[in-house]
Amino acid sequence: MENKRATMGRTCKSAFTFIEVLIALVIVSISLLALIRLHLISINMTDTAQIKSQAVLLANEKIAETLALGYPEEGTKSGTVEMNALDLHWQTQVSDIKPHQLGELDIKGLRRIFVDISWEQGIRLKHIQMSTYVADRKLP
Repeated sequence: MENKRATMGRTCKSAFTFIEVLIALVIVSISLLALIRLHLISINMTDTAQIKSQAVLLANEKIAETLALGYPEEGTKSGTVEMNALDLHWQTQVSDIKPHQLGELDIKGLRRIFVDISWEQGIRLKHIQMSTYVADRKLP
């Protein structure tokens, strides 16, 4: 009989109590909530990076289209492109650079190509702007 009591006493002492199990579950659930939040932040950052990459590619495309026509005419063009259910609004401006803007440089026939890409992300309006310069090769 004493052997049976000794065995039962050891078994009870080595088992987990209900309180210990509840505390372990609380710790695990808090850890999982933190991991889920980090995962949501990661998804949001990935979406933002993808949108910015698409905007940069569109800006490069609009600059390349303008340069492909040769020496560009002054003026403004605009439009909207839908990419992955997102509307990217673009505007291309070609403007002359005046000699007084160049300081001491003696460059004639220089034009600036400026591209502005905008989109709505949540409640904010985001922009990416790029520009380049092109010179008239026909001028001496």
